[in-house]
Amino acid sequence: MNVKQRTIKNEVSVQGVGLHTGANVTLTFCPAPENHGFKFQRTDLPGSPIIDADCDNVTDTARGTTITQNGASVSTVEHVMASLVGMDLDNVLMKLDGPETPIMDGSAILFLDALEAAGIQPQSVDREYFQIPHNITYTEPDRKVEIVAMPLDDYRFTCMIDYNSPVLGSQHAGISSIAEFKKEIASCRTFCFLHELEYQLKNNLIKGGDLNNAIVIVDKEVTKEELDHLAKIFNRNEINVAPQGILNNMELRHQNEPARHKLLDMIGDLALVGVHLKGHIMAARPGHAANVAFAKKIKAAIKKEKNKKVQHVYDPSVKPLYDTVQIMDILPHRQPFLFIDKILELSKTHVVGVKNVTMNEEFFKGHFPGAPVFPGVIQIEAMAQTGGILVLSTVPDPKNYLTLFLKIDNVRFRAQVTPGDTIVFRCDLMEPIRRGIAQMKGVGMVAGKVVVEAEMMAQIVKVKESETA
Repeated sequence: MNVKQRTIKNEVSVQGVGLHTGANVTLTFCPAPENHGFKFQRTDLPGSPIIDADCDNVTDTARGTTITQNGASVSTVEHVMASLVGMDLDNVLMKLDGPETPIMDGSAILFLDALEAAGIQPQSVDREYFQIPHNITYTEPDRKVEIVAMPLDDYRFTCMIDYNSPVLGSQHAGISSIAEFKKEIASCRTFCFLHELEYQLKNNLIKGGDLNNAIVIVDKEVTKEELDHLAKIFNRNEINVAPQGILNNMELRHQNEPARHKLLDMIGDLALVGVHLKGHIMAARPGHAANVAFAKKIKAAIKKEKNKKVQHVYDPSVKPLYDTVQIMDILPHRQPFLFIDKILELSKTHVVGVKNVTMNEEFFKGHFPGAPVFPGVIQIEAMAQTGGILVLSTVPDPKNYLTLFLKIDNVRFRAQVTPGDTIVFRCDLMEPIRRGIAQMKGVGMVAGKVVVEAEMMAQIVKVKESETA
């Protein structure tokens, strides 16, 4: 059974301060259309630039995960991203009026509560999953980091942390399904060691830090004077060390809350892969840098799987997602140069279209008399029009845009196409669309047999821009 994409019903906002910047910010979650994915928008900057939540856009992992695109950055995105995955969402626009997401209580629970309050809206397009096909591993021997993704028809996590700390020791956390995220993981807060807190305070690195949004672990002897100094900094009457080896500013929500929070961070960082995953993720001593590197390995595996020659056999008689009239609402092409009759599938990264070849096509008069063959150049054009549906689905007003060829590579014609044939075209993005440039792998099939394939590069341009080019 196919799962439909989901967004939220209503806009909802949360307010707070950025952990590292100390800036007061408002984060607004907004409904988004099918195949939009997760994106941030910096409403405080000229032009309100948009940043795709994509691991290829990560520019810093020092004290959280920062993504950058179109000259704008958003820091500490991991807790927000984890809440979106935990709520089983696909398409959300997040408007932010500052450089960093609010830290809230140091966990994801307040984001998740806001999303629940906004309500969930099912959408009409099927969700795309990537099922881990084989073990994918990542290691950092010097830091003893080990991460592996294994095949599984669900999304399961197991995490181990070990800081060589007499207080923490080795901790383990896990969930058997992402459905357990809200109850088991969402409320688990970030943590740091007292010596890290002291360093960050001295270097002005946690301007928004507060004892209400972090667990502070004390794994060394600390004097009364040092505690009194911290109390003064954080405007507290008194601070002591609790029996569990943490500052007594808060009680642990789970005995292994630090390990659970590391699992939360990992779920958020792996959301930057861009598609829902199915697999069992096991991690030892993960961190943001390792998480992002692992996310990139998964993206590479996705690209490799899409480039395999094994083709799905489609039934062109099923009810289409878009018929010819609906296609003409998206593409500017008209008779006699519209070569796609219907669209069967459309996701964030792929599209499937159908062309019914009939003897009524005008070009059969000369190609060739007595031996009609569907021209290869027209097959490529039909493939490109199919890909145009995918590319134009990424803009809010496709009627005002065109897709123009920049390059066609690796074209192969593997069999003749003649009147009476039905060609099913599938186009997949080879990488995320950047600066309006889309690179696609296209395949055309007749009765499940590949007849044509090509790699195409196209540019999205506004109609007025194309008229003056």
